[in-house]
Amino acid sequence: PDGLCLSAFLAGEDPRDAFVSNTYGSLAELPQGAHVGTSSLRRQTQLRALRPDLAISPLRGNVGTRLRKLDEGQYDAILLAAAGLIRLGLHERIREALDVDAFVPAIGQGIVGIECRTADTATRATLDRLHDALTTQRLTAERALNARLGGACQVPVAGHARIADGQLHLKAVVGDPASSRMVRDEIRGPASDAAALGNTLAERLLDAGARAILQGLGVIA
Repeated sequence: PDGLCLSAFLAGEDPRDAFVSNTYGSLAELPQGAHVGTSSLRRQTQLRALRPDLAISPLRGNVGTRLRKLDEGQYDAILLAAAGLIRLGLHERIREALDVDAFVPAIGQGIVGIECRTADTATRATLDRLHDALTTQRLTAERALNARLGGACQVPVAGHARIADGQLHLKAVVGDPASSRMVRDEIRGPASDAAALGNTLAERLLDAGARAILQGLGVIA
C-alpha cells in the first residue's frame, strides 16, 4: 500500500521443502499409494511429477495443526517449509530436506521481509542494520520472475536463486495442476542483473508452455 515499504530483508533460512513423516525416512521410501498432505499447488504439481503413484490430499492449518493431523494418522507424510519448522524449534521433525534442483521451493521461501512506513526514516535507518544484501539480490531475481508470471499463494510457480562468485543461478518451474506436466528452465548471469534475469527467465517459460497453463488458471490474459 502507499506509504509502506519493505525496508529490510533478513538473511534467508533454509529454503527447502521438508518431508515430514512418522513412518518413512524419505520421499523415495513412501510405498505406492501412500497418502501425502499438502494444499500447495506448487508442491502438488512437483510431487505428482516425481511420484504419480501417491495419493495427495489437502492439508490446512498452522504448523501445529498440520503436525497434529499427521500424528493422528490422517497422512503417511506431509510437506512443509523447512524454514518454518526450524524457526519453531521443530527441526527434528524434518525427515528429509528436498533438494532444490529436484523440488524447487516457493519464491522467497525462508526469507523474512520487514515492512515499514516509507516516511519513517529513523526506523528505516535502524532496520538497515538487519538488511542482507546477498539475500536481497537473490530475492530480486525471484520476485521479478514471480511478478511476470502472476504468481501468488495458489499458483503453481516455483523459483529459487543462488549466488556464487558474483554469478546468479535462477531455476524455475511452472506446473499444471490438472496433469503432471512441468515447464522448467534456468538462467545464469551477473547477480547485478538480478531483475533482468528473472524477467528473461519468465518470458522463456511463458513461450515454452507456461502461458497456456497460467491462462487456464486465469492468472494471466
